[in-house]
Order: sequence, then C-alpha cells, then structure tokens
Amino acid sequence: MLDPACCISILGQSTAHFLLNFPPTIGFDDSLEATPPCGSFTVDFSKDNVTDFHVGGDFIAMTSIHPMATWLFRATLDQTASGNWSDLLPAVVQTGLGDYCETGIMVPSTWAGSKGVVGVVQDAPDGILYQCSTVNFIAGFITPSGICKNVTGLSAAYTTDAKLSSLPATAAATSNPATSTGTSTSTGSTATSTAKASEAQTIDPYGGLSMLVGLITIGSATLMAGRL
Repeated sequence: MLDPACCISILGQSTAHFLLNFPPTIGFDDSLEATPPCGSFTVDFSKDNVTDFHVGGDFIAMTSIHPMATWLFRATLDQTASGNWSDLLPAVVQTGLGDYCETGIMVPSTWAGSKGVVGVVQDAPDGILYQCSTVNFIAGFITPSGICKNVTGLSAAYTTDAKLSSLPATAAATSNPATSTGTSTSTGSTATSTAKASEAQTIDPYGGLSMLVGLITIGSATLMAGRL
C-alpha cells in the first residue's frame, strides 16, 4: 500500500494528483493519471487485487493532493472498464487537502455475485484524473475500517460539474448534464435518481462524510445514471 504522506511530499514537488486507497487501485502512475478510464492501467482480474465491495453500502477512500477538487464515483460490470459506467453518487466537491472517505456507497442489489470495476474520477486544476479498482460485488454492507478517514477541516458537498457530466458513458453514448434539481438521465444507463438537498452537515462515527451542507440524499433503491 502506498504511503499517502510520502506521496504527498513527492507529488507536491512536481504535480498534484490523487491516490485511491480503498478499494485498492489497480495501479498508479503520476504522469499518466489523466489517461481514461483507469489512469493508463488495464484491468486484469487474474493479476489485480480484487476486493469485495458490498452492494448495500461500502466506502471509497482517497488522498487528494489538491486543496480543492471535484470527485465522481462510478462502477461498471464491464470487466474491461471500457463502458457502461453508472454514477454511484452525484459529483462531490471537496475542500481540504489530504484524506477523504465517502461512506454508504451502494450499487444495485442485482450486481451481487458479479465482478466489476469501481472507478474514481477527479476534476482537478491539472485536468481530469482517473483510477480504478477491481471488485467482487457481494451482498450486505460494511462498517468502514480505519483506512476510511477525513483530514481535519475537510468539507464536501454535492455539486454539478460540466466536465464530468459531459464525459461519455460508453464510447458511443454521452449523458445529459444534471439539472438544477439534481435529476440526471443518460443514454448509457437506464438507472435514474432524483437528488434532494439536505440542510445539515454531519460526519459519521467512522470518519466518512455522510450528508453535508447542500448534499443530496440518495434513495437506497436508486443509482445515479451512468454518465462516464
């Protein structure tokens, strides 16, 4: 596992990117992280560190080397990661450099028993950046572990991001940008979700950000439309 503190020091001297800590990344190359869909790495289930991901609620942990950036969390059952992506949450804008963990991330229950790819995309000052994890989707949910943590002073909120929403769900399909109500549709997926604004900022007991100021409550039986 990469040491985030070490990497922050190294990256800070050259360029600024992000690290995917959990689920484990299939690979990280600072100079090629802008290469879609997985930061220049090819998915290979025979060689990658394949991790269980609970369809009823799991977490994604990153380290950002940017003081501000926007995230998109997505997943696909396409084991080549070449398309059919579905958004797991609306875009999230993070303020605060360092560790960030998003908890309670769900995928359709019908995905349990299948292998797939979880992708994290960051809209950063130096461009759109990508990393991927190979996973086994399994039933149930998980209590976040110690790797799920947020740097002191971190804040996050759901937002719209024109760059992220304009990226294709597949090589041949593009999505409609999210509307002001937070409802999004896509030709790349039949899944839809209506987002409802929340007024309270809270941090869950395990260090993951739950509903933050301006965040959007996601229904447990819905999934944001595939946009990337």
